[in-house]
Amino acid sequence: MTPSIFLFLAVLLDKLLGEPRRWHPLVGFGALVRRIEAALYPATPELEPSWRMRLRGLLGIALLLLPFALAAAGLASLPAIGPICQVLLLYLAIGATSLAQHAQAVVEALMSNDLPLARERVGMIVSRDTSALSEEDVARATIESVLENGSDAIFAAVFWFLLLGAPGVVLYRLANTLDAMWGYRSERYVYFGWAAARFDDVLNYIPARLTALTYIVLGNVRDGWRCWRAQAPTWYSPNAGPVMAAGAGALGVALGGAAVYHGQLKQRPALGLLRAPDASDIQRAIQLVERGLWLWVVLALIVGGVLHA
Repeated sequence: MTPSIFLFLAVLLDKLLGEPRRWHPLVGFGALVRRIEAALYPATPELEPSWRMRLRGLLGIALLLLPFALAAAGLASLPAIGPICQVLLLYLAIGATSLAQHAQAVVEALMSNDLPLARERVGMIVSRDTSALSEEDVARATIESVLENGSDAIFAAVFWFLLLGAPGVVLYRLANTLDAMWGYRSERYVYFGWAAARFDDVLNYIPARLTALTYIVLGNVRDGWRCWRAQAPTWYSPNAGPVMAAGAGALGVALGGAAVYHGQLKQRPALGLLRAPDASDIQRAIQLVERGLWLWVVLALIVGGVLHA
């Protein structure tokens, strides 16, 4: 069996079963991250030079990622159950159905004119303060989450699986989770989380641009390309910029702008076009990511078939 077949089966599992509701491995990994952080983070960080804090974070990455990547390689190489392990590991790494379900829940709240519920539901998938968002702001935040998580939680995971197999997707998914926990420029993590953030940037560099291209091909090609070229460099993230700008242009909506994070107003560059998004645009974003995933599956099957012909 080829990696493309494993991908097809993993996507089918995700569509049929969705994300595990209990005992998800990433939940256990998050608990392990907190333990490693407690062991490595100094009691008096103000006395530690920045280079030593970075070194502590780098050690944390090695302790958290290498054993699991090696274990995935071992499982994938087992004679009888290796293929099953590869499919299951990829299934656990991608979150297409879960992402669509969370976004659709926001759509349903907006369509029911229940703004407080919509704010609550979008708060489950974004890190910004949602308590005072308007309907337009809720739609904008949801679309941004769908586009960015489409890149991080779906397309990048698929990319690394197709490139390096089970060890690649496990290494990527855990690195991305680690970045979500340590990759902040806050006082606590600005040095300790530096390596986690930079490693995630490296792993996402190519997948993010392939994701942006996917959004453009399946949306408004001209506007998507124009927004990517003109607006992506203004965004504060080198990988989220192309994804969000291309996605906004492909959908023909306005994203970015001011948002409140952890009690502080952050002025973000404007992305996309001038039309304000609504609930229907959230559904279009969900469909864009879903069609993109199936496009990748089909292309992988074609390439896999040609290579093994």
